[in-house]
Amino acid sequence: MAMPYHKVNVPTGIKMARIIEDGGQYAELIKKAQRPLLIVGPRCLADSLDEKLLLDWAITIARDAGMPICATAHTKKMLLERGYTPESSYDFIEILNALKNPDWKGVKGEGNHDLVLFIGIRSDLASAGLSTLKHYAPHLKTMTLDRYYFPNSNYSMPNFPKDPKWLEFMNALINNLNKKAE
Repeated sequence: MAMPYHKVNVPTGIKMARIIEDGGQYAELIKKAQRPLLIVGPRCLADSLDEKLLLDWAITIARDAGMPICATAHTKKMLLERGYTPESSYDFIEILNALKNPDWKGVKGEGNHDLVLFIGIRSDLASAGLSTLKHYAPHLKTMTLDRYYFPNSNYSMPNFPKDPKWLEFMNALINNLNKKAE
């Protein structure tokens, strides 16, 4: 059994995240989703990978996957400065509450999302939010893009304490999102 890197990531219930170590597998899950959503948190403005802010990675993933971004906290301003207009801007708790409602029309008004990805959310808040969705939103799947294992999501990376493994994963994810269906 994988252990969360941060001790605040306490597994709740008997269902735990499926660990995926290959970015290509993540990409395939994203491609299969009907209405994915990427939720971007404030850690994206402070954390970087390969000298590139997580926010820039998030923009690339969203564009390549054709999925909307929901900006939380103060990320909207930086997204706009980078030429990307997020489809929505919510407080983190507010978007979680909306996602719990199976009748919510989503950030584009096309229906609730079936796959929700998280990047740059503080780990204690992300863990609590993922636990909430696990228990109160069975109509959707969750996926994390941060370098740590989140047991309350449906899909999670393992703990990547070193950047090279995480970089390899993220590059494989983006490369596979760009591949055309064969």
